[in-house]
This record gives sequence, structure tokens and C-alpha cells, in this order.
Amino acid sequence: MSVPADAPILTSDAMREAEAACAVQGTSLSELMELAGAAVADTAWRMAAGAPILILCGPGNNGGDGYVAARRLAERGAAVRVAALAEPATALAKAARAGWNGPVEALNGRLAAAPLIVDALFGVGLSRPIADDIAVVLGLFSDRRILAVDVPSGVDSDGGTDWMPPLRAHVTLALGALKPAHVLLPTAPACGRVLLAPIGIAANKAMRTLPRSRETKPEAAAHKFTRGMVLVFAGPMRGAAGLTAAAALRAGAGYVVLDGSERAPFSAIITESDEKFGERLDDPRVGAVVIGPGFPAGDELLFDVEAALDSGKPLVLDAAAIDAALPRLSETTRKAILTPHEGEFSRAFPQLYGSKIDRAKAAAARTQAVVIYKGADTIIAAPDGRVVAAWPGEPWLATAGTGDVLAGACGAMLARGGDAFDAAVAAVGWHIARAARIGPGLIADDLIRD
Repeated sequence: MSVPADAPILTSDAMREAEAACAVQGTSLSELMELAGAAVADTAWRMAAGAPILILCGPGNNGGDGYVAARRLAERGAAVRVAALAEPATALAKAARAGWNGPVEALNGRLAAAPLIVDALFGVGLSRPIADDIAVVLGLFSDRRILAVDVPSGVDSDGGTDWMPPLRAHVTLALGALKPAHVLLPTAPACGRVLLAPIGIAANKAMRTLPRSRETKPEAAAHKFTRGMVLVFAGPMRGAAGLTAAAALRAGAGYVVLDGSERAPFSAIITESDEKFGERLDDPRVGAVVIGPGFPAGDELLFDVEAALDSGKPLVLDAAAIDAALPRLSETTRKAILTPHEGEFSRAFPQLYGSKIDRAKAAAARTQAVVIYKGADTIIAAPDGRVVAAWPGEPWLATAGTGDVLAGACGAMLARGGDAFDAAVAAVGWHIARAARIGPGLIADDLIRD
């Protein structure tokens, strides 16, 4: 399972708008279909490696892409067959069908399979699950190699519903841009490996996949305070805040203070008693404050969150600190990053609906903070609508304490100054890349070691 790094993601509506913009600029929709079909043919040619190919075509433009691919494959000498669910229903699909000179078989239970099946039945914009009788027929091909065009048939491309396709793809070829279903659970695994075919659509990157993590050296004139000073509040579970503080150092902060704890995982971390926290909050060198890891809800947490809010410092809020800060977050212009997992997000934002991307964007707009909606399909959303999707992440991070490490990394990136959204994206990238290097057996403590 993989997706291209730093690739654009478009909803079905945004995709239609992008296609319309191409038409205005001189590239007709029929030309786009020809480019899309050519990309499908190229991918199918490589996957088949000389074996026969069966292309399943639907009545819409996804089926049109399939007919174009079939024609181009036949021109190359491939052993290609076409089966159709129904006659083409759009002008573009009809024209593409007219360009295919071979026979068109019926898509039913008597259809002979081929080593490679190209699923060009429905694509994006599907408004309901696939009918049971069609699902049964598609299930007959489940033991074959499957190439899906844009999305596996039966998937809601916008990721707002949890329909699962009857035919999981080994490879999905995204046309022009990725779709939300490629990066969200539960559908992303059913897409297999996702490839992007740039067919000439100018897709903006307001929503995109996670860029590759790049660790840059500090400037030659850097010192510990220009690299960022991070203040971490320790709650009753001291180990969690210790992980956070250590992660802030490992992620590049130059100076870290752990408030309210007598122990630190590294000698380089300054530990101080609670009595000094007000003094530290007034320190102009503090570039970010992290609060929440290991800190259950209660009066003590509320007191510390209020003090952190009053300080005006950039904040990273995790766990129960998110709920404590919510009433005041949108009232200020400070930079803030929230790092909820599914349970914390549902508790803090119970009335939000739609896909995970929709909900993350709504939460960011409501709080005027950057939201890292954690999970296997982590979504990072900014108040201005920018989104980064971090699928497939790193499964070894599914262990206790790794969220505390992410909070520390966010603190380090935020303390450097600059855009809070960019800081959150960099922190998630650092987190995943570090976990990938460690691999099997990872525990949270490993992330803060050499």
C-alpha cells in the first residue's frame, strides 16, 4: 500500500471543476479522455507483461477511459477483450466506444476471466453501493490481478461513506489527482498501490499527500535559542511528558524545559518545579508550549491551560488539554496545533460529519488552530482549508506513547517560528520517517533514542 508523496488530492466536485477549467483553456474533455485511456493502457501493458487483459467498462466516462485503453492496447498487439455492464450513456463514452473495433461481451457470470482485469466500471462520483448482482459477478475475478481506473468500483471517491468494493485492486491508477478514498480508511487498503497519471489537469495542492520528510541542518550561525525553546508541562503521568520533552530535543529544538517534574529522560532537559512555570511562560525565548501528554482532565490541567492561553505563546495541545482550551481557542490569533486521536476528536467535536478530511477541516476552521487528526490515516488540516493526508503512515506507531512523541515533535517545529501548518506537516513527516527506520518491535522510547 502506497501513494505518491506530495501529490494533489481532489474531491469529485473539484475534479469536475478542474476538467471544466481544462476545456476553457483549450484542452477538450475528449482529449482528456484520450490521455486518461492512454495512461490506463500503459499501466495495464506493464502489469500484464504479455498476458491477456480483460477490461470491464461501465456506461459512464470511466467506461470511456476503458474503451480508449482497449483500443490502444490492441494497437500494441496486446490480447485484450472488453466486457460492458451496459451501453455507453454519455457522449464521451459513446465516442470512445465507437473507436473500439473489437467485440464487447456481456458482463455476467458466464464471462471468462483473464490474468489481468481492468476495472473501468464506475470510477468517481458514485452515489450508491454497487448492486448485489454486479458485486457477485465481480467477486468471480477476485483471484486475478486487478487494475482499477481512478478508484475501485463501489468506492465513494470522496471518502464520506464506508462502502467497500467487491473487487479490491492491486493497483489503482488515479487520473489527474488522487481522490480522498485513496488516503482514508476503510477504503485506502482496497486501492492497493496508488499510481498518479498526470493527464494535463492543473490540480491545485490545497489538499495533498504528505511530502517526503527532509531533515535540514541548522544555519551556521544557529544557537540553542534560535533553534527553538520548548516548554513542556508535566501532568501526573510523568513518563508521557518525559517522552514529549525528549522528542522535542530529538526533533531539533535547542532548549527544552520540563515543568512540574523532577526527572527527565536526558540530562540536557531542564526540569523545574511548578512554582516556576509562570516565570517560564513570561520568558520571551519560549517559542512553543506543549501541554496535555500524561495530563488527565481536572482543575490542575485547566489552571495550566488557562495560564498557557494567557501567555499568548504558540501552543501544542494534546489529549484532555484540547477540551480544556476549546472555549477560548478561536478568540485569539496565537498559533496552535491540536493532536487528537479518534476518541479525543469525537469528544471535542461531536457534531461534525462527513469524511475524516471534512471533519478535520471543520474542526480547524472552528478553533482557528491546526488539527492533526491522528490515526493510521492521519489528516492535518489548517483553518484556511489546507489539508495534508499521511496515508499509509507507519503501522509500528500503533503503540502507547507515540502520540506523546508526536506532540514533542510538533513543539520543536512550532518553536522555530513560521507557519503552524508547515510545522505540523514537518512533525508528522519526522514521526513517520523515524518510525520507519526503527521498524519491527518499535516502542515509543525508541523514537527518542539514537
